[in-house]
Amino acid sequence: MKTLLKSYAVTLVTLFVLLAARNTSHSQVQVTVDPGATWLGYMNVFELPINGGGFVFGSPWGTADLVATFSGSTLTLSPNTIGDPDPFWYIGGGGPGAQGNKIMEANMYIENTGGLNGQNVTFSGLVSANTLVSPYTSIAFIKDFAPDYSSFNVITAPLVEGAFSINLDTLADPTRHVQYGFTTVGPNVWITDVGPLGAVQITAIPEPSILALLAVGVAGLLVLRRQRRA
Repeated sequence: MKTLLKSYAVTLVTLFVLLAARNTSHSQVQVTVDPGATWLGYMNVFELPINGGGFVFGSPWGTADLVATFSGSTLTLSPNTIGDPDPFWYIGGGGPGAQGNKIMEANMYIENTGGLNGQNVTFSGLVSANTLVSPYTSIAFIKDFAPDYSSFNVITAPLVEGAFSINLDTLADPTRHVQYGFTTVGPNVWITDVGPLGAVQITAIPEPSILALLAVGVAGLLVLRRQRRA
């Protein structure tokens, strides 16, 4: 109980600090994990390290195919599943227990051209769980692309449980493309085998009114604990 309360209180304090910074930084543009926004998907495919790790191709994908899906306000990021049994995708051919034959870099993001340029963009959210196992990883990012996408500036943060907040000063060029979102990397896996590999769950940081209610809840739990000890 003591450990739970301590963890709850630390997360709450972190959220207050992030919100305080957000509310006092008037020059910043704040973006978050909005299920109602237009999210895009892009998949970069690489060879396995044992095959040299070279780039194979990249193309737009539907977000559900990444695999990245919203349920209410919660975004879940999972290892990529490919239903095609072709040996291109699976060593020896696909099926339950088959080993993936490619490294998948799944990007789920919002893109804005012209509207976020020349500003300090802050991207924040709350990671409620990250159960991904090695070698799978997932990060949050902000990228500021050149008009032809040939180069970009980037800031990233690993998705560990708790609040995250990253910010990037974008260049004042209205033809540049600013993206923010998430990248999940790891071998593709047959859908029946994905469960034990874990997932990441992310929501927006609660608004101040919700945090106030959480603070009351923490205070109530602490008082109740003191009364029981007395």
